[in-house]
Amino acid sequence: MTAPFASPRSPDHAVHAQFVERHSPRAFTDEALTEAELMILLEAARWAPSGSNTQPARFAYARRGEPEFARIAALLAPSNRLWAEKAAALVVIASQAEVVKDGVPTPQVSHAFDAGAAWMSLALQAHLRGWIAHAMGGFDKPAAAEALGLPPGHQLHVVVAIGRKGPAETLPDHLRPRETPSLRRPLAEVAGHGRFV
Repeated sequence: MTAPFASPRSPDHAVHAQFVERHSPRAFTDEALTEAELMILLEAARWAPSGSNTQPARFAYARRGEPEFARIAALLAPSNRLWAEKAAALVVIASQAEVVKDGVPTPQVSHAFDAGAAWMSLALQAHLRGWIAHAMGGFDKPAAAEALGLPPGHQLHVVVAIGRKGPAETLPDHLRPRETPSLRRPLAEVAGHGRFV
């Protein structure tokens, strides 16, 4: 369990602290993540809800120091690689966008939604165990599809950097201010009674 921290965040309603305390820093310590610990995070992602139990989320992972980690890190946009290659692990999340039924490719309409649920499950499990998880959309998707053997009919979404939270001072100057937990719009700006706002 993570220790409470000073945060500018304040919920509009009484939600569990994990939803407000979880955020996505970029500074990591050099602490390693064991294979067993990483499997716990992926296990949480595996149990995420999915439409009609199709379970479309897929994961490619590696831990720092492994050749596979360097291969994934090389796919990141330079602005992300700058800090993410210091993470203890990288996890690429994709989803099965279509299935073949009776020889005909059929779209799975909720595949991306379900992959998002898997990401959130991983992020919350990481937070509960004292890790941070930061998802990034900035990576070379065509190169990743080839390098990671993405099966046909699948779609890439994000690369997640996982590790122990490190001091902001280890980051370049321009990234340090972004280590503060970001705020959210008031609930009244995003949820409407009977209609969208």
